[in-house]
Amino acid sequence: MAFVQAIVRGYERYGVNPAEALAQAQIAPRDLADPQARVTALQFELLSGFAMQQLDDEALGWFSRRLPWGSYGMLCRASLGAPDLGVAIRRWCRHLRLLVGDITLDLAVANGRATVSIAEHRALGDFREFCLVSNLRFLHGYASWAIDSRVSLMDAAFPFDAPPHREAYPLMFGEQVRFGAARASYSFDPRYLAMPLRRDEAALRTMLRRALPLTVLQYRRDRLLGQRVRELLRTRGTEAATAEGLATLLNLSSRTLHRQLQEEGLSLQALKDEIRHEAAAEQLRRTDRPIKQIALAVGFRNEKSFSRAFRAWSGLAPGAFRRQRAAAPSDAP
Repeated sequence: MAFVQAIVRGYERYGVNPAEALAQAQIAPRDLADPQARVTALQFELLSGFAMQQLDDEALGWFSRRLPWGSYGMLCRASLGAPDLGVAIRRWCRHLRLLVGDITLDLAVANGRATVSIAEHRALGDFREFCLVSNLRFLHGYASWAIDSRVSLMDAAFPFDAPPHREAYPLMFGEQVRFGAARASYSFDPRYLAMPLRRDEAALRTMLRRALPLTVLQYRRDRLLGQRVRELLRTRGTEAATAEGLATLLNLSSRTLHRQLQEEGLSLQALKDEIRHEAAAEQLRRTDRPIKQIALAVGFRNEKSFSRAFRAWSGLAPGAFRRQRAAAPSDAP
Protein backbone atom coordinates (compact mmCIF):
# COMPACT_ATOMS: atom_id res chain seq x y z
CA MET A 1 0.00 0.00 0.00
CA ALA A 2 2.99 2.33 0.48
CA PHE A 3 3.50 2.38 -3.29
CA VAL A 4 -0.19 3.08 -3.87
CA GLN A 5 0.14 6.00 -1.45
CA ALA A 6 3.10 7.26 -3.51
CA ILE A 7 0.94 7.34 -6.64
CA VAL A 8 -1.76 9.22 -4.73
CA ARG A 9 0.90 11.81 -3.77
CA GLY A 10 1.54 12.27 -7.49
CA TYR A 11 -2.14 13.12 -7.92
CA GLU A 12 -1.88 15.58 -5.05
CA ARG A 13 1.10 17.27 -6.68
CA TYR A 14 -0.91 17.92 -9.84
CA GLY A 15 -4.12 18.80 -7.98
CA VAL A 16 -6.05 15.90 -9.53
CA ASN A 17 -8.52 13.66 -7.69
CA PRO A 18 -7.26 10.03 -7.65
CA ALA A 19 -10.74 8.55 -7.15
CA GLU A 20 -11.14 7.39 -10.76
CA ALA A 21 -7.71 5.71 -10.79
CA LEU A 22 -8.41 3.91 -7.50
CA ALA A 23 -11.78 2.77 -8.84
CA GLN A 24 -10.15 1.42 -12.00
CA ALA A 25 -7.86 -0.71 -9.84
CA GLN A 26 -10.68 -1.62 -7.41
CA ILE A 27 -8.76 -0.15 -4.46
CA ALA A 28 -10.99 1.17 -1.70
CA PRO A 29 -9.96 4.70 -0.58
CA ARG A 30 -10.34 3.64 3.06
CA ASP A 31 -7.53 1.08 2.57
CA LEU A 32 -5.00 3.83 1.84
CA ALA A 33 -4.62 4.54 5.55
CA ASP A 34 -4.19 0.86 6.48
CA PRO A 35 -0.48 -0.01 6.66
CA GLN A 36 -1.35 -3.72 6.62
CA ALA A 37 -3.42 -3.49 3.43
CA ARG A 38 -2.12 -5.16 0.28
CA VAL A 39 -2.85 -4.95 -3.42
CA THR A 40 -2.27 -7.54 -6.11
CA ALA A 41 0.24 -7.13 -8.93
CA LEU A 42 -2.68 -6.67 -11.36
CA GLN A 43 -4.26 -3.94 -9.21
CA PHE A 44 -0.96 -2.10 -9.06
CA GLU A 45 -0.50 -2.47 -12.82
CA LEU A 46 -3.98 -1.05 -13.49
CA LEU A 47 -3.47 1.84 -11.07
CA SER A 48 -0.03 2.77 -12.41
CA GLY A 49 -1.03 2.59 -16.05
CA PHE A 50 -4.17 4.65 -15.57
CA ALA A 51 -2.34 7.26 -13.46
CA MET A 52 0.52 7.63 -15.94
CA GLN A 53 -1.93 8.39 -18.74
CA GLN A 54 -4.32 10.56 -16.72
CA LEU A 55 -1.49 12.69 -15.32
CA ASP A 56 0.51 12.46 -18.58
CA ASP A 57 3.54 11.74 -16.42
CA GLU A 58 5.18 8.32 -16.40
CA ALA A 59 7.26 9.49 -13.44
CA LEU A 60 4.06 10.09 -11.43
CA GLY A 61 5.32 13.34 -9.94
CA TRP A 62 8.84 12.29 -8.92
CA PHE A 63 10.81 14.73 -11.07
CA SER A 64 11.01 18.48 -11.57
CA ARG A 65 9.31 18.03 -14.96
CA ARG A 66 6.88 15.54 -16.41
CA LEU A 67 7.86 12.43 -18.35
CA PRO A 68 5.01 12.42 -20.89
CA TRP A 69 3.17 9.19 -21.68
CA GLY A 70 5.41 7.14 -23.98
CA SER A 71 8.75 8.27 -22.52
CA TYR A 72 9.76 4.85 -21.20
CA GLY A 73 8.65 3.27 -24.47
CA MET A 74 11.06 5.62 -26.21
CA LEU A 75 13.85 4.45 -23.88
CA CYS A 76 13.02 0.82 -24.72
CA ARG A 77 13.01 1.55 -28.45
CA ALA A 78 16.31 3.46 -28.31
CA SER A 79 18.03 0.46 -26.70
CA LEU A 80 16.41 -2.25 -28.81
CA GLY A 81 18.95 -2.24 -31.66
CA ALA A 82 21.91 -2.84 -29.34
CA PRO A 83 24.08 -5.89 -30.12
CA ASP A 84 24.07 -7.08 -26.50
CA LEU A 85 22.62 -6.27 -23.10
CA GLY A 86 25.64 -4.25 -21.96
CA VAL A 87 25.25 -1.79 -24.83
CA ALA A 88 21.47 -1.69 -24.32
CA ILE A 89 21.79 -0.76 -20.62
CA ARG A 90 24.37 1.94 -21.35
CA ARG A 91 22.08 3.41 -24.01
CA TRP A 92 19.19 3.40 -21.54
CA CYS A 93 21.30 5.25 -18.97
CA ARG A 94 22.52 7.78 -21.55
CA HIS A 95 19.09 8.50 -22.99
CA LEU A 96 17.48 8.86 -19.56
CA ARG A 97 19.85 11.79 -18.96
CA LEU A 98 18.27 13.53 -21.95
CA LEU A 99 14.84 13.26 -20.31
CA VAL A 100 15.53 14.13 -16.65
CA GLY A 101 18.25 15.83 -14.65
CA ASP A 102 17.03 14.79 -11.21
CA ILE A 103 18.73 11.39 -11.26
CA THR A 104 21.23 9.55 -13.44
CA LEU A 105 21.69 5.80 -13.86
CA ASP A 106 25.10 4.26 -14.38
CA LEU A 107 26.46 0.81 -15.24
CA ALA A 108 29.86 -0.22 -13.85
CA VAL A 109 31.69 -3.56 -14.08
CA ALA A 110 34.35 -4.50 -11.51
CA ASN A 111 35.44 -7.45 -9.39
CA GLY A 112 33.17 -9.92 -11.14
CA ARG A 113 30.04 -7.80 -10.67
CA ALA A 114 27.98 -5.60 -12.97
CA THR A 115 26.28 -2.85 -10.97
CA VAL A 116 23.53 -0.44 -11.95
CA SER A 117 23.36 2.49 -9.54
CA ILE A 118 21.40 5.73 -9.25
CA ALA A 119 22.91 9.12 -8.43
CA GLU A 120 20.44 11.66 -7.01
CA HIS A 121 20.93 15.29 -8.06
CA ARG A 122 18.14 16.89 -6.07
CA ALA A 123 16.06 16.01 -3.05
CA LEU A 124 13.21 13.73 -4.09
CA GLY A 125 11.28 14.19 -0.86
CA ASP A 126 8.33 11.89 -0.25
CA PHE A 127 8.73 10.44 -3.73
CA ARG A 128 12.27 9.16 -3.06
CA GLU A 129 11.62 5.52 -2.25
CA PHE A 130 9.09 4.94 -5.01
CA CYS A 131 11.25 6.78 -7.55
CA LEU A 132 14.43 4.81 -6.81
CA VAL A 133 12.66 1.45 -6.59
CA SER A 134 10.72 2.07 -9.80
CA ASN A 135 13.68 3.19 -11.88
CA LEU A 136 15.71 0.15 -10.88
CA ARG A 137 12.75 -2.12 -11.61
CA PHE A 138 11.98 -0.43 -14.97
CA LEU A 139 15.49 -1.12 -16.25
CA HIS A 140 15.69 -4.59 -14.72
CA GLY A 141 12.35 -5.62 -16.21
CA TYR A 142 13.30 -4.29 -19.64
CA ALA A 143 16.72 -5.96 -19.54
CA SER A 144 15.21 -9.33 -18.64
CA TRP A 145 12.58 -9.01 -21.37
CA ALA A 146 15.13 -7.91 -23.99
CA ILE A 147 17.33 -11.00 -23.60
CA ASP A 148 14.37 -13.27 -22.71
CA SER A 149 16.06 -14.27 -19.47
CA ARG A 150 15.77 -13.25 -15.86
CA VAL A 151 18.82 -11.21 -14.89
CA SER A 152 19.28 -12.79 -11.46
CA LEU A 153 20.50 -10.25 -8.94
CA MET A 154 23.36 -10.86 -6.54
CA ASP A 155 22.08 -8.13 -4.23
CA ALA A 156 20.31 -4.78 -4.09
CA ALA A 157 20.93 -1.75 -1.88
CA PHE A 158 18.94 1.35 -0.98
CA PRO A 159 19.99 4.65 0.64
CA PHE A 160 17.27 4.77 3.29
CA ASP A 161 16.29 2.87 6.39
CA ALA A 162 14.33 -0.34 6.02
CA PRO A 163 10.66 0.65 5.56
CA PRO A 164 7.78 -1.04 7.39
CA HIS A 165 6.97 -2.89 4.15
CA ARG A 166 10.51 -4.24 3.72
CA GLU A 167 9.10 -7.74 3.12
CA ALA A 168 8.04 -6.59 -0.36
CA TYR A 169 11.64 -5.98 -1.45
CA PRO A 170 12.77 -9.62 -1.89
CA LEU A 171 9.80 -10.13 -4.23
CA MET A 172 11.18 -7.40 -6.48
CA PHE A 173 14.96 -7.68 -5.99
CA GLY A 174 15.77 -11.15 -4.68
CA GLU A 175 16.88 -12.41 -1.32
CA GLN A 176 19.87 -10.13 -0.63
CA VAL A 177 18.56 -6.61 0.07
CA ARG A 178 20.46 -4.03 2.12
CA PHE A 179 19.26 -0.68 3.46
CA GLY A 180 21.24 2.35 4.60
CA ALA A 181 23.59 2.23 1.59
CA ALA A 182 25.23 5.21 -0.10
CA ARG A 183 23.21 4.75 -3.33
CA ALA A 184 20.35 2.75 -4.75
CA SER A 185 21.83 -0.07 -6.80
CA TYR A 186 21.74 -3.71 -7.75
CA SER A 187 24.47 -6.08 -8.92
CA PHE A 188 24.44 -9.14 -11.15
CA ASP A 189 26.75 -11.52 -13.00
CA PRO A 190 28.48 -9.52 -15.77
CA ARG A 191 28.10 -12.42 -18.21
CA TYR A 192 24.51 -11.30 -18.73
CA LEU A 193 25.92 -8.18 -20.42
CA ALA A 194 27.27 -10.25 -23.31
CA MET A 195 23.92 -11.91 -24.04
CA PRO A 196 22.33 -10.78 -27.33
CA LEU A 197 18.96 -9.08 -27.44
CA ARG A 198 16.26 -11.46 -28.65
CA ARG A 199 13.44 -9.00 -29.36
CA ASP A 200 12.38 -7.03 -32.41
CA GLU A 201 10.13 -4.05 -33.06
CA ALA A 202 7.00 -6.21 -33.33
CA ALA A 203 7.73 -7.83 -29.96
CA LEU A 204 8.35 -4.40 -28.46
CA ARG A 205 4.97 -3.09 -29.62
CA THR A 206 3.29 -6.11 -28.04
CA MET A 207 5.24 -5.72 -24.79
CA LEU A 208 4.47 -2.00 -24.49
CA ARG A 209 0.76 -2.75 -24.45
CA ARG A 210 1.38 -4.40 -21.06
CA ALA A 211 4.83 -3.29 -19.96
CA LEU A 212 4.05 -2.70 -16.31
CA PRO A 213 4.05 -6.39 -15.25
CA LEU A 214 7.77 -6.39 -16.05
CA THR A 215 8.27 -3.74 -13.37
CA VAL A 216 6.16 -5.52 -10.77
CA LEU A 217 6.90 -9.23 -11.25
CA GLN A 218 10.18 -11.10 -11.61
CA TYR A 219 10.91 -12.49 -15.08
CA ARG A 220 10.69 -16.27 -14.82
CA ARG A 221 13.38 -17.76 -17.08
CA ASP A 222 17.10 -17.42 -16.25
CA ARG A 223 19.21 -18.62 -19.18
CA LEU A 224 22.39 -18.31 -17.16
CA LEU A 225 21.33 -20.12 -13.99
CA GLY A 226 22.17 -23.65 -15.17
CA GLN A 227 25.61 -22.49 -16.27
CA ARG A 228 26.25 -20.73 -12.96
CA VAL A 229 25.21 -23.85 -11.02
CA ARG A 230 27.53 -26.03 -13.14
CA GLU A 231 30.47 -23.72 -12.46
CA LEU A 232 29.87 -23.68 -8.71
CA LEU A 233 29.59 -27.47 -8.65
CA ARG A 234 32.94 -27.67 -10.47
CA THR A 235 34.82 -25.06 -8.45
CA ARG A 236 33.17 -24.93 -5.01
CA GLY A 237 32.44 -28.62 -4.52
CA THR A 238 32.37 -28.68 -0.71
CA GLU A 239 30.33 -25.49 -0.31
CA ALA A 240 27.99 -26.46 -3.17
CA ALA A 241 27.46 -30.05 -2.00
CA THR A 242 23.91 -29.38 -0.80
CA ALA A 243 21.02 -27.38 -2.22
CA GLU A 244 21.22 -25.05 0.79
CA GLY A 245 24.93 -24.41 0.30
CA LEU A 246 24.52 -23.85 -3.42
CA ALA A 247 21.57 -21.51 -2.88
CA THR A 248 23.63 -19.47 -0.41
CA LEU A 249 26.41 -19.04 -3.00
CA LEU A 250 23.79 -17.85 -5.50
CA ASN A 251 22.07 -15.51 -2.99
CA LEU A 252 18.82 -17.46 -3.35
CA SER A 253 16.69 -19.59 -1.10
CA SER A 254 16.91 -23.33 -1.82
CA ARG A 255 13.21 -23.30 -2.72
CA THR A 256 13.78 -20.51 -5.26
CA LEU A 257 16.78 -22.36 -6.70
CA HIS A 258 14.78 -25.53 -7.29
CA ARG A 259 11.86 -23.58 -8.75
CA GLN A 260 13.99 -21.57 -11.18
CA LEU A 261 15.86 -24.66 -12.35
CA GLN A 262 12.56 -26.42 -12.90
CA GLU A 263 11.33 -23.48 -14.97
CA GLU A 264 14.42 -23.97 -17.15
CA GLY A 265 13.67 -27.67 -17.56
CA LEU A 266 16.60 -28.60 -15.30
CA SER A 267 17.01 -30.27 -11.94
CA LEU A 268 19.77 -29.92 -9.39
CA GLN A 269 20.32 -33.68 -9.27
CA ALA A 270 20.71 -33.87 -13.06
CA LEU A 271 23.28 -31.06 -12.98
CA LYS A 272 25.18 -32.79 -10.17
CA ASP A 273 25.20 -36.02 -12.16
CA GLU A 274 26.45 -34.14 -15.21
CA ILE A 275 29.39 -32.68 -13.29
CA ARG A 276 30.15 -36.04 -11.62
CA HIS A 277 30.19 -37.73 -15.02
CA GLU A 278 32.43 -35.04 -16.44
CA ALA A 279 34.90 -35.30 -13.53
CA ALA A 280 34.91 -39.11 -13.54
CA ALA A 281 35.46 -39.33 -17.28
CA GLU A 282 38.34 -36.86 -17.05
CA GLN A 283 40.06 -38.89 -14.33
CA LEU A 284 39.53 -42.17 -16.20
CA ARG A 285 41.04 -40.64 -19.32
CA ARG A 286 44.01 -38.88 -17.81
CA THR A 287 45.01 -40.81 -14.66
CA ASP A 288 45.76 -44.35 -13.56
CA ARG A 289 43.95 -43.94 -10.24
CA PRO A 290 42.03 -47.03 -9.13
CA ILE A 291 38.34 -46.87 -9.99
CA LYS A 292 37.45 -47.10 -6.30
CA GLN A 293 39.41 -43.91 -5.58
CA ILE A 294 37.75 -42.12 -8.49
CA ALA A 295 34.33 -43.20 -7.20
CA LEU A 296 35.04 -41.69 -3.79
CA ALA A 297 36.53 -38.53 -5.33
CA VAL A 298 33.38 -37.75 -7.32
CA GLY A 299 31.03 -38.37 -4.41
CA PHE A 300 30.04 -42.04 -4.47
CA ARG A 301 30.15 -44.22 -1.39
CA ASN A 302 31.44 -47.31 -3.17
CA GLU A 303 32.70 -48.56 -6.50
CA LYS A 304 29.55 -50.58 -7.24
CA SER A 305 27.17 -47.62 -7.14
CA PHE A 306 29.66 -45.54 -9.14
CA SER A 307 29.95 -48.21 -11.83
CA ARG A 308 26.18 -48.47 -12.11
CA ALA A 309 25.80 -44.71 -12.49
CA PHE A 310 28.69 -44.37 -14.93
CA ARG A 311 27.22 -47.08 -17.16
CA ALA A 312 23.90 -45.19 -17.18
CA TRP A 313 25.72 -41.97 -18.17
CA SER A 314 28.02 -43.30 -20.87
CA GLY A 315 26.79 -46.77 -21.81
CA LEU A 316 30.08 -48.28 -20.63
CA ALA A 317 31.43 -49.50 -17.31
CA PRO A 318 34.31 -47.36 -15.98
CA GLY A 319 36.92 -50.02 -16.78
CA ALA A 320 35.65 -50.46 -20.34
CA PHE A 321 35.59 -46.67 -20.82
CA ARG A 322 39.21 -46.45 -19.69
CA ARG A 323 40.32 -49.32 -21.97
CA GLN A 324 38.49 -47.77 -24.92
CA ARG A 325 40.22 -44.45 -24.38
CA ALA A 326 43.60 -46.17 -23.98
CA ALA A 327 43.09 -48.00 -27.29
CA ALA A 328 42.17 -44.82 -29.17
CA PRO A 329 44.84 -43.33 -31.49
CA SER A 330 46.92 -40.62 -29.81
CA ASP A 331 46.37 -37.01 -30.85
CA ALA A 332 50.09 -36.32 -30.42
CA PRO A 333 52.22 -35.98 -33.62
